[in-house]
This record gives sequence, C-alpha cells and structure tokens, in this order.
Amino acid sequence: MSLQPHAPGFIPEETIRVAHAAFPKGNVFMALREEIGTIYTDQDFSALYPAQGQPAISPWRLALICVMQFMEGLTDRKAADAVRSRIDWKYALGLELTDSGFDFSVLCEFRQRLIQSHTEQHLLDLLLQRCQEKEWLKAGGKQRTDATHVIAHIRMLNRLEGIGETLRAVLNEIAGIDPDWLQQWVPQDWYGRYALPVEEYHLPKGIAARQNTLK
Repeated sequence: MSLQPHAPGFIPEETIRVAHAAFPKGNVFMALREEIGTIYTDQDFSALYPAQGQPAISPWRLALICVMQFMEGLTDRKAADAVRSRIDWKYALGLELTDSGFDFSVLCEFRQRLIQSHTEQHLLDLLLQRCQEKEWLKAGGKQRTDATHVIAHIRMLNRLEGIGETLRAVLNEIAGIDPDWLQQWVPQDWYGRYALPVEEYHLPKGIAARQNTLK
C-alpha cells in the first residue's frame, strides 16, 4: 500500500444538507469537524507508507476514525459499520453519503503500521496540539496514571476475541464441509457459544472467569 497524499478538502454538500436535517442541533462528531477540522493530514503519516504500490485509504481518515472509535468504545467491526451507515461519521470524515466504507481489518493494519514505526504517540500528540491551539487544554491540569492498567485490559480482551472468532470461523468452515462429523464431535453448548460474534458476549468480570469463557 502506498500513500498518495490528498488535502482533507470539504464536506460534500449533500452530506452537509442531510446531516443538518438529521441533527439540527448538531452532535459531538459534527462539532468535532466544525471546531477543529480533521485534526490530521495525510502528510502526518507519510513515514508509514512506501512511495509506490496500491493507493492506501487516506490515513488522516483512519486516524480520526480511531479517535471516534475510542470515544464510543466500538470494536473495529462496529467502527467500520459506523463509517458505512452513520451520517454524523460521514460528516466528520468528509465522505459522500453513498461511500461504502472499508473492511474492518484496515483499522488493525493501520494501528500495526503505527506500532511498527513507533509513531503511535503521534496520534495523541497531534490531537493534544489541536486542543491546545483551541485553548481547551492548559498546563497544570490533573494527570491520570492508570493508562497501563487500561491498556492491559484491552489487550486481554483482544486476545479473547481473537480466539473466539478463530474458533467460530473454523466451526463454520467445517459445517460447510462435513456437518455430520461436526455434530458427532462438537459439544452441544458450542452451538450457542459460537453462534454470535465474540464482541457480543457479556464477559465475566473476573480475569480467571474471562479466560475460561472460551474454553
């Protein structure tokens, strides 16, 4: 994937018209775009992509989606669905209403590029810079120190989701090839456990209980 930088540009007129009709008082994502713009530009992430190859999805949009995804606590799959279906997201991202979005795996690939290039802090630094320019953040505020614990819990949940989705994909594949064998060897409670995406589970609160959920 190569980067072909484009200026963020304007919000399509039809997107503006429909968004303001649907949200006459606006909402948080429309206000985000109106107050501080796109936050990021493609040039901010030029070091992550080679000069040649298939054009990549605009990294400024992927970075902004990561911020919006965090604001609502969405999984990658649900964030990609929001890009496809939500008017306020299309407004913030400057997309046509007919834009079909992208596969949710693109978000994971983007974050991997950030991590591999050791530039993941860049997302936060640019966001803080924009907020400071608006005087929304000032020196001397209270600093939180629990970020390590939050990250640890997120990583544990992602592992569980990965295991669960892998098993669900394998079971679905086997069901299409040899359903009789599947019925003979797979426990009955697995049909209910892996029928839905893991992200829809209501996981137990205890760490040990979570680790046993998908066994």
